[in-house]
Amino acid sequence: MRAIVCEKLGPPSSLVLRDLPEPPDPGPDEIKVAVKARGVQVVDVLMVAGEYQTKPPLPFIPGGEGAGEIVAIGSNVSDFAVGDRVMTRHPPGAYAEMATIASEAALPVPDRMSLEQAAGFRSAYTTAYHALVQRGRLQPGEVLLVHGAAGGIGLAAVQVGKILGATVIATAGADEKLAVVKENGADHIINYTNGFRDKVKELTDGRGADVIYDPIGAAVFDESMRCMNWGARILILGFVGGGPALAKTNHLLIKGASAVGVRLGGFNDFEPETAADNLRILAEWANAGKIVPHVSHTFPLEQAAEAMQAIIDRKVVGKCILVN
Repeated sequence: MRAIVCEKLGPPSSLVLRDLPEPPDPGPDEIKVAVKARGVQVVDVLMVAGEYQTKPPLPFIPGGEGAGEIVAIGSNVSDFAVGDRVMTRHPPGAYAEMATIASEAALPVPDRMSLEQAAGFRSAYTTAYHALVQRGRLQPGEVLLVHGAAGGIGLAAVQVGKILGATVIATAGADEKLAVVKENGADHIINYTNGFRDKVKELTDGRGADVIYDPIGAAVFDESMRCMNWGARILILGFVGGGPALAKTNHLLIKGASAVGVRLGGFNDFEPETAADNLRILAEWANAGKIVPHVSHTFPLEQAAEAMQAIIDRKVVGKCILVN
């Protein structure tokens, strides 16, 4: 089988395409999947560079999520059959044509969803749902401010926030990206190149946002602290804007606000039952057509480096997918 392999840590250009033996047949509680599509994530870029908190031993096959068809099942597996379409979770290993994984790491692909959409569904939407529901306690009628709204987890947050009944204000750094965000349900869009605080205050009659979803950090976090409503929750999801910010605790005090960390991996480890409930709800929404993943870029598997570079260069809106 073909696979993308990280043999040395570094930029995406250091990845190599190899012809490797297929993974073994599934054990009793495993399934073997012909992987047809893989989501490309910021996490993958960081892991290949050696900058992520999880550091697999070299060499390794990148990729944390994918989608494909089951080609074999273990003797104890009763909830899947050969030929089923599944979305898969990998620890990592998705950037390959075949994978043998625990059956519990797979989910059926909703009928309305293509394999390309399914490959980018799981991490983005579970992150958004967990952030807004468990961490942000978003309520119907509240104002949700989503930064980085054109990214994978940002666009998912826009869609999930609308389903939860919020008024969604979305920010991004390019008008053409914001047009896609608007099409995906945002009530208001802001190009934050020249700031966003005054516009958020104007749109909320001076109150500010109730929940702020921030995967950007740095200066964006600092400005967000100045457009919070009383009792606001500012959700910290990452630092793609250049690094973590220092929360001014006097602003939190005056607004009775909270700065809340969001880490999906820890949530899955410490609250697996709630995490499973989240996935069930999201799958129901997908089956009902309430959420539709947006894929702006697809690349063939052998162009994994180019796909990662598109993420780095912020060319992607929604998800970037590697296909066979």
